[in-house]
Amino acid sequence: MAAHLSYGRVNLNVLREALRRELREFLDKCAGSKAIVWDEYLTGPFGLIAQYSLLKEHEVEKMFTLKGNRLPAADVKNIIFLVRPRLELMDIIAENVLSEDRRGPTRDFHILFVPRRSLLCEQRLKDLGVLGSFIHREEYSLDLIPFDGDLLSMESEGAFKECYLDGDQTSLYHAAKGLMTLQALYGTIPHIFGKGECARQVANMMVRMKREFTGSQNSVFPVFDNLLLLDRNVDLLTPLATQLTYEGLIDEIYGIQNSYVKLPPEKFAPKKQGGSGGKDLPTEAKKLQLNSAEELYAEIRDKNFNAVGSVLSKKAKIISAAFEERHNAKTVGEIKQFVSQLPHMQAARGSLANHTSIAELIKDVTTSEDFFDKLTVEQEFMSGIDTDKVNNYIEDCIAQKHPLIKVLRLVCLQSVCNSGLKQKVLDYYKREILQTYGYEHILTLNNLEKAGLLKAQTGGRNNYPTIRKTLRLWMDDVNEQNPTDISYVYSGYAPLSVRLAQLLSRPGWRSIEEVLRILPGPHFEERQSLPTGLQKKRQPGENRVTLIFFLGGVTFAEIAALRFLSQLEDGGTEYVIATTKLMNGSSWVEALMEKPF
Repeated sequence: MAAHLSYGRVNLNVLREALRRELREFLDKCAGSKAIVWDEYLTGPFGLIAQYSLLKEHEVEKMFTLKGNRLPAADVKNIIFLVRPRLELMDIIAENVLSEDRRGPTRDFHILFVPRRSLLCEQRLKDLGVLGSFIHREEYSLDLIPFDGDLLSMESEGAFKECYLDGDQTSLYHAAKGLMTLQALYGTIPHIFGKGECARQVANMMVRMKREFTGSQNSVFPVFDNLLLLDRNVDLLTPLATQLTYEGLIDEIYGIQNSYVKLPPEKFAPKKQGGSGGKDLPTEAKKLQLNSAEELYAEIRDKNFNAVGSVLSKKAKIISAAFEERHNAKTVGEIKQFVSQLPHMQAARGSLANHTSIAELIKDVTTSEDFFDKLTVEQEFMSGIDTDKVNNYIEDCIAQKHPLIKVLRLVCLQSVCNSGLKQKVLDYYKREILQTYGYEHILTLNNLEKAGLLKAQTGGRNNYPTIRKTLRLWMDDVNEQNPTDISYVYSGYAPLSVRLAQLLSRPGWRSIEEVLRILPGPHFEERQSLPTGLQKKRQPGENRVTLIFFLGGVTFAEIAALRFLSQLEDGGTEYVIATTKLMNGSSWVEALMEKPF
């Protein structure tokens, strides 16, 4: 059991166990010793479901990464390919299988598609002459992966691009499938709300899937009261801004992958006595797992970074006082009690040392002049200052050839905060970017336009000020230490997506009909009927549980804002967050960039 998945109102261990059971059943079908050949992208998400120990119990002896040519030698009876349904991967698998056939003793081959089987892929294997070599061809529906007690992700890196640029709805189908799995485990969700074109399609798919399963009534008592489906393109602004929570900044600077972060090792080297350090510094990146299983991290992850230092120094005093207690332990009983607490105290001290080092690394970045200049420009745009003309700081960044992603984030942010740029401003930026970074990036600029991130203003009207004022997206007096509003996560800007969720909970979307009409895509409400006896009667003072699904990705700052709302005493709603991908502005823009050939 993963303890950090069961602390909330919804025990996500139930989902993890269901996924583990399905994996065990497939492994047991392939009797005898096994080697797994992994699609490299899947190893991270799989690590959150099943560690190597589980695979070992089911006779998995070897694991390889999927690569061309021959497979490494392995004395096993079964070879299982665990892959996403991608045509280019089928070509590599065929190469592997054909070279094995030539090698000698026959092996049993199996293929497990994650999350769905694909007729196109099977046809490709058939064309390459290897389809008949596979004894089992099955699918493993790993749609929603539990990351934490209130967080699920599909980790589908291309979902936003597929939906908004390619018109490919595969990831929406997987989202709907994932929601049906959740309902099978946690009961039918009585109310569905949504905003955006993709949200509408996912809701329609769910209705259709429910009709197809008419034979069986879901008799599980519902855990969730509401489902809110939100399109990422309803709020293009939030991911572009720099996140200012502790977890958000770790992700912005170092990137968190499948709840792990790799950090520069220098800060984590043990302090040597006598100053002979120097040559013994570690060169391997420090890899840390970040989730609420770690007490200190659970406490500071969602705080504004400016409030983290005081928490760490308080913790340091508490821990050193606890260690000092050993001098007061006189009797055998007291010594025994101290010794029993020792492992927990040592873990707390290690955790504090790690987070102090991470905070120092982040502080080096956030106290730099350039970080301050960039943040100032972002905050001016978000509060509506000078969004309609060429920005000097962006010009300087281009002239000094700062990283292209940084420039694109700022230009897109300006465009979104001005409902599109004036044509001559847009043309100027495009010309400067192409002349400085290369003309191959014309394809990337085209993608950003198609996604609505970078565009010319049509009709000469800027709707952003109306949206900003009605939804109170900019707050001047933010208390970063003891916040009273979600705007603390960006030190002034309240994420539009989270404000929509907050207003839906209270007083309801009828109060903001005008703004909902300005934002892209339809808004809707559906009810799903429950069998008699399963209707929920809420106790006085009991909070509603809302599952909020971000179609196209979500940032850690938005997650922090939703957790803040969940913890409000009079909030009335607790949130569980699901998404197609955990992301930040840089990984999002990068996914929209065309790789130069």
